[in-house]
Amino acid sequence: MTQVFFYHSAADRIAAAASLIGKAFSQKKALLVYAPDAELAAALDRHLWTHPPTGFVPHVGVNSPLAAETPVLIASQLESVPHDERLFNLSTEVPPGFSRFASLIEVVGQEDEERVAGRRRAKFYKDRGYEIRYLDLSGSS
Repeated sequence: MTQVFFYHSAADRIAAAASLIGKAFSQKKALLVYAPDAELAAALDRHLWTHPPTGFVPHVGVNSPLAAETPVLIASQLESVPHDERLFNLSTEVPPGFSRFASLIEVVGQEDEERVAGRRRAKFYKDRGYEIRYLDLSGSS
């Protein structure tokens, strides 16, 4: 069964997501980011190029010719993706087909709209028997 992790109360959702993605990359973990919103995907892309300031996290879009050799992929759809290890959800909705992934990582910011959507997704997972691990980011910078 998919492991579900909710990182909540992030002051800056994109920065928090990029930091978590960077940690997964440093542990040599393949990661797929579901970002159906083009603006959000572009913001994450920019952030991954510049943070941390002394390096960058290799990433491309899932349809890039370099996707097979890049550890972090950004996708707007999940129909045909190259792996089913870790799914990072940056959508406000439950990602389609999330249950085929070993783990699902959600990042929820402090804005009311994000919190409400996050609670709705958490209820969806809970109602289907998924155990959720909650991690508070409110003390992170």
